[in-house]
Amino acid sequence: MQNDLLHIADRTFRSRLIVGTGKFRSLEEMTAAHAASGAELVTVAIRRLDLDNPQKKTLLDQIDWTRYSVLPNTAGSRTAEEALFTARLGRELTGSTWVKLEVIPDPKYLLPDPIGTLEAARQLLAEGFVVLPYIHADPVLARRLQELGCATVMPLGSPIGSGRGIFTLEELQIIVENATVPVVVDAGLGAPSDASLAMEIGADAVLVNTAIAQARDPALMAAAFRLGVEAGRKAFLAGRIPKKTHAAASSPMEGVAQPR
Repeated sequence: MQNDLLHIADRTFRSRLIVGTGKFRSLEEMTAAHAASGAELVTVAIRRLDLDNPQKKTLLDQIDWTRYSVLPNTAGSRTAEEALFTARLGRELTGSTWVKLEVIPDPKYLLPDPIGTLEAARQLLAEGFVVLPYIHADPVLARRLQELGCATVMPLGSPIGSGRGIFTLEELQIIVENATVPVVVDAGLGAPSDASLAMEIGADAVLVNTAIAQARDPALMAAAFRLGVEAGRKAFLAGRIPKKTHAAASSPMEGVAQPR
């Protein structure tokens, strides 16, 4: 397992758990959860930073840049144009060309816009960005984004922040089977078992924010997600047995002593 590394674009990670920075009750809880998660990639919503006062510290100042790679995201962008603006701002603030692309026009259901995402991805790639797009679990869209040159595809398990787990299992399996880039299951995961299931079907990584940040003990939940991801990955590599319609005895019947 030591050589089982996650490769995204030009970077390599040991951890297959990506974490966020939103919804934590305090910076102390966030810092402790990040450390417990073992994650190496942390995503930050650029539009939600307070940038009006240059002297005021933001979340970017609270992250240990020697320990984590920061992934700017375009959360809060309702259109492709807003996402482009946010991605460029994120590049200026972080010096990174990496961006987690989110285009979400509906504030109630928070489902990503497939057309806006495709348009924004095309432009960002032309500008030299490394694009990690958040999408619905749409195998056709995933293929189109791969063909454009995106570094990953990030399909949802269920709506953002819902904690409902994976409602898109069959679609995720199709995406994984046809993937030419890493597949990161993003959104809706509520418990470590959800992360484990995503990894068991062959996802390369998961992104978890709300389920950790809003837990009663975020650090403990982050540690639990770390173990869930590791267990799911090991199960995938080990190869699970096929499902059968009938029982199959675990002990052979040949040579079993019979009553006289």
